[in-house]
Amino acid sequence: MTETHLFLFGGGPPFTDKLGERFARFAGNKTAGVAILFLERPGWQEYMPSYTKVLEGNGVHDFYYFALSEKPTQKQLAHLETCSGIIIGGGVTELYRTYIVDTPVGETIRKMFIEGVPVAGFSAGTLVSCEHCVISPEDTLQQEQLYLPGLSLIKNCVISVHFSEWNEEKNLIEAVSKLNVPGYGIDENSGIYFKNGQLFDHEGNEPHLYD
Repeated sequence: MTETHLFLFGGGPPFTDKLGERFARFAGNKTAGVAILFLERPGWQEYMPSYTKVLEGNGVHDFYYFALSEKPTQKQLAHLETCSGIIIGGGVTELYRTYIVDTPVGETIRKMFIEGVPVAGFSAGTLVSCEHCVISPEDTLQQEQLYLPGLSLIKNCVISVHFSEWNEEKNLIEAVSKLNVPGYGIDENSGIYFKNGQLFDHEGNEPHLYD
């Protein structure tokens, strides 16, 4: 059985050092081609080194910048399929979910992930990677917690990002109770690594576990 590798971070980039080194290794180091899925906005080019710098320190130099939209092109999807690592960036979680989950982009990510391509999510990217994409009131126009289907790269748990910084304990406990699954709170500048769907390692602050 092919191993799966999922790296989830509680805030925006950069990668933490140890998890970044591991992601780069699974992606192929010098032979890697890493896709970065992001929401296009003014100045996005200047922000990309935040995602790439730790990986570049581990030999990765080929990056494909995939600007998400309602209608991805066949060329974009074909290029994505050639990549050996995938990063889902941070930003407006509901938009990431709209452009990825239940779309050809999401289908491609799931297929590649199952085949062993490592996937990393930052903040919004973490939330959409989960089976249960639970979006904090801090991150929604309605200022209510949203419960939406995600990519299901990790199942049978719920994850909260910006955990300590946004005082998310109450919201995560509510989600754990509602969904009847364990919950992980991840702080900013911290990440967790799931190997074959099981928590295998972390870096930064300890994950906050609720069950």
